[in-house]
Amino acid sequence: MNRSISLRRCGFLCCCAALLSLSFRPAAADDDAAAIAVVERLHAGLLQAMQGGTELGHAGRRELLAPIVNATFDFATISRIVLGTHWATLTEQQRGGFMDRFAALTIATYASNFSSYGGETFAAGGSERQASSVIVHAQLHSATEAVRLDYVLRGPDWRIVNVLAQGVSDIALKRAEYGAVIASQGFDALLDKLDDKIRQLAHG
Repeated sequence: MNRSISLRRCGFLCCCAALLSLSFRPAAADDDAAAIAVVERLHAGLLQAMQGGTELGHAGRRELLAPIVNATFDFATISRIVLGTHWATLTEQQRGGFMDRFAALTIATYASNFSSYGGETFAAGGSERQASSVIVHAQLHSATEAVRLDYVLRGPDWRIVNVLAQGVSDIALKRAEYGAVIASQGFDALLDKLDDKIRQLAHG
């Protein structure tokens, strides 16, 4: 092949690659910004719950956090992942029952764990893409420690499907725990245990 033609083709391909790269960057940046905004919305709600503290009470904090958590978490996807192969064996009614309880447990757990304020702050740091997901890195700072939080969000709506605290996956823990209960006691027993846990959190 003529060397000058070859060089021109290489130059043309490099220009195309550069243009394609530039065309995708804004979309990726917009996705990252949208994912970070979701995490910051959750953090703002948790801070508000902490600052309300005993004045709000557990029920008040649940009421405050419920619409925020439901809007920022993808409980349908989380439920499928947590239940693994058991998901395919369930009826639509059973799936809905589990999702409702899992959402209620998540809200009750946040209301219990974020019940008082001592100057804590959240800081959402960088983000990284992983296939169809965006991972948002954050920290919870208190007077004595900084807890690393990594949120995994999936598009196109960018809702949270997993939270890792200090590198430990919440979904992985629950998948192992719930799978063991289903295997040994059955699905209905798992629902009963979730109901019991929600009640325990409500009463401190």
